[in-house]
Amino acid sequence: MVASKMVAKEAIPLLTPHKMGSSSSPTGWCSRRSHAAAPTPTCRSRTRRCTTRSGPPGAASSSARPPASPPPRRGTRRHPASGRSSRSTPGSPSSTPSTARALCFSVSFGTSGGSPPTPDGQAPISSTDKQITPDAESGMVYSKPRQLETDEIPLIVDDFRRAARNAIEAGFDGVEIHGAHGYLLEQFMKDSSNDCTDEYGGSLENRCRFVVEVNDAIVHEIGADRVGIRLSPFVDYMDCFDSDPHALGMYMVQQLNKHQGFVYCHMVEPRMAIVDGRRQIPHGLLPFRKAFNGSFIAAGVYDREEGNKMVADGYADLVAYGRIFLANPDLPKRFELDSPLNKYDRNTFYTQDPVIGYTDYPFLEGSNAE
Repeated sequence: MVASKMVAKEAIPLLTPHKMGSSSSPTGWCSRRSHAAAPTPTCRSRTRRCTTRSGPPGAASSSARPPASPPPRRGTRRHPASGRSSRSTPGSPSSTPSTARALCFSVSFGTSGGSPPTPDGQAPISSTDKQITPDAESGMVYSKPRQLETDEIPLIVDDFRRAARNAIEAGFDGVEIHGAHGYLLEQFMKDSSNDCTDEYGGSLENRCRFVVEVNDAIVHEIGADRVGIRLSPFVDYMDCFDSDPHALGMYMVQQLNKHQGFVYCHMVEPRMAIVDGRRQIPHGLLPFRKAFNGSFIAAGVYDREEGNKMVADGYADLVAYGRIFLANPDLPKRFELDSPLNKYDRNTFYTQDPVIGYTDYPFLEGSNAE
């Protein structure tokens, strides 16, 4: 009798389950394709497409305050709002069974320096009243923002708190605070975009006061084991940068560590360089990974090979994918099979079309189609 031989399947670090708080690892995506600050059925479809058998649940982004609510936010109009309970009641597109499996509800608030004015015509809000430099390539001219008054900030902190509570009541497992990429919280954190003269400006501690207050309020409301944060101290985006990004990132990690059980820190790599035709990722996040007590997620336009190496080497617990996940709703399955990837179309990243560039990328044959 000949014993059958079992061939061991090669382990793929990126697809190894990772425990965070009370949930498994997240996958994030951001929807600018809501309507009237409410998520649409297409948003639900996108979540379902990314919730594959081989991959973790999905995440959605939201605004903490509906667009027309005073004080006017620094306004992306196309993010669904979770600041009002009516936006997240059971049975709405954001909380139906297909999306109830989602791990993170990313509470993002405002943009860097003003897209068009808010729907009610008021100026977007910021840590400065300086207008962003017009985009020479696209011809975009940004609205002049209004600097927040000191007594307005506690109202916005409370918006974040209520948005987090609404997300949990809608069935989501947790929230991710968006403190990156020129959004309102990062505008306050970075010295290029914060010229406040009150307790929210000047020193590093003062500039971070707003995001720390938001973080503390959300942790107190729903528990540290349901909260993560996204940070991009090294990113220079829409005139929002810092003269000492390492000190900024380390200070924020220290603040997060004050909350026992804080789930994760999601941080973006410094800018990449192209050397001999290949992307060179700077791998500048290791000091923060070592300092942070919870799970650490690295983002930085990694491919499959680089992402596997990051996890295998202990550089990060998890790796975040954006562009290639948008174009490949079955990305975990493709990584498992080492299959070719759909190419993304950069021109459709931020359109408001409910389908094009959002839910029209094909699955692998035999993969988890809708």
